[in-house]
Amino acid sequence: MEIATETERKYDVPETFELPDLVGVGGIAGVDGAETHDLDATYFDTEDLRLMRNRRTLRQRSGGNDAGWHLKTPGDGEGRTEHRLPARGDTVPVELVALVRTIVRRSPLGPVARLRTHRVETPLRDADGRTLALVAVDRVTAESDGTETVWQEVEVELVDGDAAVLDEVERRLFEAGASHAAGPSKVARALAERLASVKAEAKTDKKSKPQKNLVILYAREQRDAILGHDPAARRGEPRAVHQMRVATRRLRSTLKTYKKAFDEQALRDELRWLAGVLGAVRDPQVLEEKLLGLVEEAGPEFAHTAQRVRAHLEHRIETGRAELAEALESDRYLDLLDRIDEVVDQSSLGSPDPVRRARKVLEKADEKLDEALASGVEEEIHESRKGFKQARYAVELIAPEHGKPAKNLVKALTNLQDGLGDYQDSNIARGVLRELGSDSFHFGVLYGRQEQVGREALAGVPALAKAARRRKVRRVF
Repeated sequence: MEIATETERKYDVPETFELPDLVGVGGIAGVDGAETHDLDATYFDTEDLRLMRNRRTLRQRSGGNDAGWHLKTPGDGEGRTEHRLPARGDTVPVELVALVRTIVRRSPLGPVARLRTHRVETPLRDADGRTLALVAVDRVTAESDGTETVWQEVEVELVDGDAAVLDEVERRLFEAGASHAAGPSKVARALAERLASVKAEAKTDKKSKPQKNLVILYAREQRDAILGHDPAARRGEPRAVHQMRVATRRLRSTLKTYKKAFDEQALRDELRWLAGVLGAVRDPQVLEEKLLGLVEEAGPEFAHTAQRVRAHLEHRIETGRAELAEALESDRYLDLLDRIDEVVDQSSLGSPDPVRRARKVLEKADEKLDEALASGVEEEIHESRKGFKQARYAVELIAPEHGKPAKNLVKALTNLQDGLGDYQDSNIARGVLRELGSDSFHFGVLYGRQEQVGREALAGVPALAKAARRRKVRRVF
């Protein structure tokens, strides 16, 4: 699959429109070499246009320089991300279906519109012959639901230029009679009436959403983060796997903090399953980074040890990725997403007091930590870390309405959680080293260093706890 960022602007133009002279505009020195293309594109979506309602377009197109399957998804700023696959049959490729699975769920994808475009594409070049942008004058014939619509528009796509080129070309096009396009895409224009109808129906069917319920809003943010990071997590991208796992944990923690309001033990169990599958990829990634850094510090004589550590953890990562890919394609995962939607889109949640709940969760975490430090039991210390993670998420939830005091407390709790996490990571790392080379001198050296890391991390916890308990830090309560 080819993945590219596409930055373009679209304009409506009258039937009599003629492309103005653009030489001298935005560093453009030449506009020669226009090409003509006849494009034929079939667009796919669900019956209720879920892709378009979520700013995605999926098509199979022939003609032009990039014939094949194209999936466009939101990008950063003006750009959009385009996933491209070569033409192969009339069924949507499974690779592209996977990228929109969280949106379409079990709904089938089928043709919703056909667009035939006669395109005259002109390259805009600078004095060195670089193509800064491509300007296309398109004559479009759209067919949908038995209706045919014809119009003309202009697209300007950035190639090697910058946004200033687009701005300068836009000014000249406006002077020639162009205006901003009425819709974000050709297919959106072709399906405007149908899209408006399904949006209105969805709005009518949807339960009203309270805008001031911090608990529901926070839960929805986590749901949206899970969905948003899903495509990249399927590819095993470390950041996406991490962020998807964090969102899963935040949502599960929120359900636990407000368990009397949600009463969703089964959903919490399923979120634990999802977090575990994501963790099977993420945990060895983090461990690999920390352990290999330790080995490199130890010197070149540990090169063979580094190879064994890397091979072991890479195997775990690849196994985890395979299990994650299978899980994200499972009915269990789709059932989980459906249930999350039902829970976070509910119209009421009683009247829990988020500040009071956050204070109670934090007080309980304080008690757990005191007991754990007094006992020195590894498992109890690990459990106290979980308690502070829950408390941190509970305080994050109230931050939008409690500003800097809540943010300062989140920061202090994050530092404490990280300190406890460093201790836990050292324990896990020692377990891996013990498994790989309990009878090896080099592994023994690394094991000893990890013991020291753990002792130092644990020794720093009381100071972090004291900082997080300062009256000034907790004045949000």
